[in-house]
Amino acid sequence: MSGRTRSADDSSSEPRTPSIDPGQPGRADPPTLELALVKYADRPDRCTVHPPDAAGVERMSTWISVDRSLVVDAASMR
Repeated sequence: MSGRTRSADDSSSEPRTPSIDPGQPGRADPPTLELALVKYADRPDRCTVHPPDAAGVERMSTWISVDRSLVVDAASMR
């Protein structure tokens, strides 16, 4: 990891700039994700977000599910 770290008592006004590995996604190259929606009659609908090309164990370990009411369009948050 590169970059400068500071402790809480470091009075330097130099801002920290996070480094991004060239092979890792960053702001200019966000990861691609898919969303699967499951509708329920008696409880909140659920969305599961996962990488589109993951399969098997990788897919089972790289997903997250949330209530549909918590999902927003990323562009609306910028």
